[in-house]
Amino acid sequence: MTPRSRKSLEFVLDNLVWFILLAVLVLFSAGVPNYFQLGIFANIIEASSVLGVMSIGLALVIIAGHMDLSVESVAALSAMTVGVLFCSAGIGLNIQLTPEWLAVPASLAAALFVGGLIGALNGFLIVKAKMNAFIVTLASYIWVRGLVLAVSGGRSAQDLAPAIRWFGVQRLMGLPLTAWLAILCFAVFSFVLARTPFGRHLIMIGGNENATFRAGIKVNRILMLSFIIAGSVAGLAGWLLAIRTSGATANLGTGMLFNAFAAVVIGGVSLKGGVGQLPGVYAGVLLLASINTAINLMGLPATSTQVIHGLLVLVAVLLDTLKLAIRQRLK
Repeated sequence: MTPRSRKSLEFVLDNLVWFILLAVLVLFSAGVPNYFQLGIFANIIEASSVLGVMSIGLALVIIAGHMDLSVESVAALSAMTVGVLFCSAGIGLNIQLTPEWLAVPASLAAALFVGGLIGALNGFLIVKAKMNAFIVTLASYIWVRGLVLAVSGGRSAQDLAPAIRWFGVQRLMGLPLTAWLAILCFAVFSFVLARTPFGRHLIMIGGNENATFRAGIKVNRILMLSFIIAGSVAGLAGWLLAIRTSGATANLGTGMLFNAFAAVVIGGVSLKGGVGQLPGVYAGVLLLASINTAINLMGLPATSTQVIHGLLVLVAVLLDTLKLAIRQRLK
């Protein structure tokens, strides 16, 4: 195989999920009534914003060779925190700031703080106390969701402050600001992962943690930071979720963890660690949203979504194994 053809094959393997997404969009546009519309595509991007942001932190931790099952519950607690502080109905305390627009950065800071705090706790137990990441984050998934129930008392926070709601309804070039924020997050963290020492070291740790440590890289510091980032990004997802629902309920975001895992795996991130790119994860999120939209337009039962998502994950794992075998043969 010539160097040029090898490079072309590597490009296809690295961007396979984007080709699959394009094929799915063409297929649905041709076969599903009313699918091929700019409004539909805008809705797909908008619907991907919360799940996309949540998937970023999860992907970073998995690339580092670890696991974080708590991101869904962290997003729910962050959303509930925003709801309690800045909603005027239900259990909302209706905190008012002057000028009113200060509610936007204040609510965002609250969500990021809650998420970062839980991420730091997870990181401390995993990195410093040497506890199993799966067990620690599973426990966090449970106790944080329990804290959401305790804070809410089973009730909801409603009628979010107008200044914060404005961020959800304001549009730029046909897309809400929440969607642009998600795209910005993917762009920033894609750059961090691909172009900064932190990102390169994170990938190295996922590939071989012991060898990375022997190379003189501060493994514990980078892993700790990855869990804090995952928690903070989940907090940002919770902020977007609160904006999207104009408040918060005790069961907000239930089931998003599994969709986030599906998007990460479909996007080409290896559960073994050390392999993955965030643009692929975004393509995975868009692919899930595209399928959900097609299912709704065709009037299929909601259970079809679960079945198709599960099959997609299996196909993604199969493709990951196939890509690994091809890369080994190219060496």
